[in-house]
Amino acid sequence: MPAQKWHAGLHNFLQMMDGVDEDFGNLYMSTFFSQFQKKENGSTDSEAEGGGEKMPIPDTLPILPLRGVVVYPNTAVPLTVGQSRSIKLVDDVVAGDKLVGLVASLDPEKEMPGPSELYQVGTVATVHRLLRAPDGTVRLLVQGIERFRLGEFIEEEPYLRAKILPAPELEEENIETAALARNARDQFQTITQMIPSFPEELASSILSLEDPLQTVYTIANFQRIDLKDAQEILEIDSVYGKLKKLIGLLVREAEVLQIGQKIQNEARGEIEKVQRDYYLREQMKAIQRELGERDEQAVEIEEFRKKIEDAKMPEEADKQAKRELDRLSRLPTAAAEYGVIRTYLDTLTSLPWSNGTKDNLDIKHAREVLNKDHYGLEDVKDRILEFLAIRKLRLDRKDDKKEASDDAIRREREGVILCFVGPPGVGKTSLGQSIARAMGRKFIRASLGGVRDEAEIRGHRRTYIGAMPGRILQSLRRVDSKNPVFMLDEVDKLTNDFHGDPSSALLEVLDPEQNSEFRDNYLEVAYDLSQVFFIATANTLEYIPGPLRDRMEMIYLSGYTETEKAAIAEKYLIPRQIRENSLRKNEITFKEESLKMIIRQYTREAGVRNLERKIGAVCRKVGTRIAEGKKKRYTITPKVVEEFLDHPIFFGPEELNKRTAIPGVVPGLAWTSFGGDILLVEATAMPGGRGFQITGSIGNVMQESARAALSYVRSRAESFGIPSEYFEKHDIHMHVPAGAQPKDGPSAGVTIATSLVSLLTGRKVHPQIGMTGEITLRGQVLPIGGVKEKVLAAHRSGLTTVILPKRNEIDLDDVPAEIRKTMKFIYVEKVEDVINAALEKPKKKTVKKAAKSQKGKVSLNGKKKNSTRGG
Repeated sequence: MPAQKWHAGLHNFLQMMDGVDEDFGNLYMSTFFSQFQKKENGSTDSEAEGGGEKMPIPDTLPILPLRGVVVYPNTAVPLTVGQSRSIKLVDDVVAGDKLVGLVASLDPEKEMPGPSELYQVGTVATVHRLLRAPDGTVRLLVQGIERFRLGEFIEEEPYLRAKILPAPELEEENIETAALARNARDQFQTITQMIPSFPEELASSILSLEDPLQTVYTIANFQRIDLKDAQEILEIDSVYGKLKKLIGLLVREAEVLQIGQKIQNEARGEIEKVQRDYYLREQMKAIQRELGERDEQAVEIEEFRKKIEDAKMPEEADKQAKRELDRLSRLPTAAAEYGVIRTYLDTLTSLPWSNGTKDNLDIKHAREVLNKDHYGLEDVKDRILEFLAIRKLRLDRKDDKKEASDDAIRREREGVILCFVGPPGVGKTSLGQSIARAMGRKFIRASLGGVRDEAEIRGHRRTYIGAMPGRILQSLRRVDSKNPVFMLDEVDKLTNDFHGDPSSALLEVLDPEQNSEFRDNYLEVAYDLSQVFFIATANTLEYIPGPLRDRMEMIYLSGYTETEKAAIAEKYLIPRQIRENSLRKNEITFKEESLKMIIRQYTREAGVRNLERKIGAVCRKVGTRIAEGKKKRYTITPKVVEEFLDHPIFFGPEELNKRTAIPGVVPGLAWTSFGGDILLVEATAMPGGRGFQITGSIGNVMQESARAALSYVRSRAESFGIPSEYFEKHDIHMHVPAGAQPKDGPSAGVTIATSLVSLLTGRKVHPQIGMTGEITLRGQVLPIGGVKEKVLAAHRSGLTTVILPKRNEIDLDDVPAEIRKTMKFIYVEKVEDVINAALEKPKKKTVKKAAKSQKGKVSLNGKKKNSTRGG
């Protein structure tokens, strides 16, 4: 192993030598101080050993590579060697003239560097003392003599030997060099004053140096310097240049030490302040005891004791609180755990264990409040009134012992968990506030959209820094009631990751059998949630896990009809927008036909949010004109609506009739999480061979429905008047516009089959007709879901006839009577019934000509699609 430096200064070296060889340490010390004596006498080490004559340096020397250290002339350095070739080299040198060439290795990590892996400038040194350690390594003390440059290597085995060229330094004797030398000594003195372990005698000896070259090498030898910088100091020829380089390194080291010293002083000051505060508090306690007064901690403990008594906690929570209070009383206020326990007790005592509101069980009052706040939604209102009625009966008959249950397992449940499911804007969230107002309870809402951490529901364990209860208990603490109406908004938008699954944590919260003993991770004691009226909201059930769905009673809120939207706008939306836009009631009046125009031509949604935005836009336009002094009163007519809101966004059934006037284009009805919608299915044919493709972001289920429809049409081609060879000579392409919107489900089966028959026979679909239903390969029409939403969507789009599966006839009871009266419903059991009801009667001409004529019309349909519906 190449030689390594043992120390970062004399003091460290003497510590390392302590107990190993006292004479060796003394030799190093005497060698170091002797160089000052020799300098004062004007002689060098090589001259002293030669009796006053300079020791001759041979032309070739054995080369000892150094790892991570540079040896300078006129400096004594302890080294250790461990590689066999290096030990051989040292043995031969000690047996000879004791001269060796010391050269630093380019890579300090390499154990056996070659000739090309060494720096080119080194130092001739003499070996003063050698010590063999028990671990097999050799420790030696070397004294640098002069610089040299490497020449040609003449041997590599058993160790390196090379020719050397003397490289004496350029010593300038001028005032600038003397000034730099003094500056270097002053900087070094500053550094040694910041290092308490640096020996004073060594610092004094270095500061007494007069020779600039000796100053550079001595300071560099004892200063911590990177290998690259240390080698650069050795390689610089000019003493002036060496001093400039050294001073730059010393200034930087002094800055680093000053910053470190500042950090230590600040840390020491903080520790001293904490200790001082502790002693002062103890003295204050002693003084207060002498005066018969209580200290702040005792006062705080007593306050918590009173809070625990006033909270009226259950037995388990009460024991836990008193146990933690006893621990708190035995801890000093400066202890880290004191703050943790104090926060826990503050949370525990501030929860509404016994605080609650008395239910207003007046059914008539509740009905009035619900009807005043919301238009329609009769199913939801009836369910709330049922809950209040049963609760009233339970309270009136609680003393009836004849009806008491002896079931020890199935206890009486008091809470109720509802889930409002419906498209955005139908009033799910505001309905929760109305329920709280009707019952006389407090209302609290927690949005769960995007929540992905189970600890958001259950809380964090107290072992974590910054731990806190979950959202459930935090909300109850904030509202200060044990029986509020608690709305869990957007429960279908919970996510999960490696932090856990929050929907699983909700299972206990929303289970009437379990939530009487809900245990938050932070609280660690049971809390009764059975008195809380939980209401969850969701746009769709698809993303709610099955076990969570099973714990909630689903109440579906479908979209509003045109009449309901107009009534809601008159009663709620227009008055609110008038208030929010600082208008007076007599300054703006909406005509009934203008409201219907906004509903039909500027919004097409299940709820009323966009309707309110459009009404707000009209109010802002009016407010701007009144502020400008143009007019004092405005009556909103259809003409004014078009002026304020620009051109209509949606058009009536005329646009739909125009698109379906081409064979192969058929409107279907679809269900989405935002309500129902109209889905156009287009088909075209081209020369080919039995090819079939369907596009428009279609899911797997819908693709299978399309293939089933094609197979059915092919199997019944003759009955529909389609030549059997038609499919052998044509490819069919089916497309569902709005390609950016994913589509899936089996209910488009009848629409796809009708589109194919329309394309291949040239029979157009009847105007203002829509359809929905799943089909089988044998031509049966199966029932589907979402009938109410689909019928409402058909009504919004101006359709007058809807084809439904026969088994869905009973679902029309959910559709408002006003819509059932204005629309015609055709119930079918087979695909033939759909074809006969939806398509025009076949004309008396050959199917071949009809198909040929249809090809040209279909291409026209493709162009029409691009121009009427984009994106």
